[in-house]
Amino acid sequence: MDLRKLKTLIDLVSESNISELEITEAEGKVRIVKAGASAAAMPMALAAPTVPEPAAAPSPAGPAAAPAAGSAAAAPAPAPAELAGHPVKSPMVGTFYRAASPGAKPFAEVGQTIKEGEPICIIEAMKIMNEIEADKSGTITQILCENGQAVEFGQPLFIIE
Repeated sequence: MDLRKLKTLIDLVSESNISELEITEAEGKVRIVKAGASAAAMPMALAAPTVPEPAAAPSPAGPAAAPAAGSAAAAPAPAPAELAGHPVKSPMVGTFYRAASPGAKPFAEVGQTIKEGEPICIIEAMKIMNEIEADKSGTITQILCENGQAVEFGQPLFIIE
């Protein structure tokens, strides 16, 4: 799929009531998801087709491997049930990152006061970086995931009080 066609698809999704669009062609698969902060999410979508196209066959193995890795991380999941405070949960399956790039300052630290809507981490899913925002204002008391760890849908990431 060429860049002009992809740009047109992104524009159509952003201007419509559609929240998600997935297209499969011979060269590969493209998935565009409209985020609340579309300006941050849409440029990342442009880079998505360049990686999956050559690896169209291994693509099904990738999502199958993610739940397997996530099941290893599911063991600590019962512990957060005992924690006091408001848990910020993962809205998707993916890889958890505390910062925008490996050398960058983390979005959130323990003891930091944050506001609702402020980005606190990134979850990479299908080669798209998704900023996760705080759903409540408060102070971060715990960070429950390691940088680069696979996370499951609904898995607690942070505790806010």
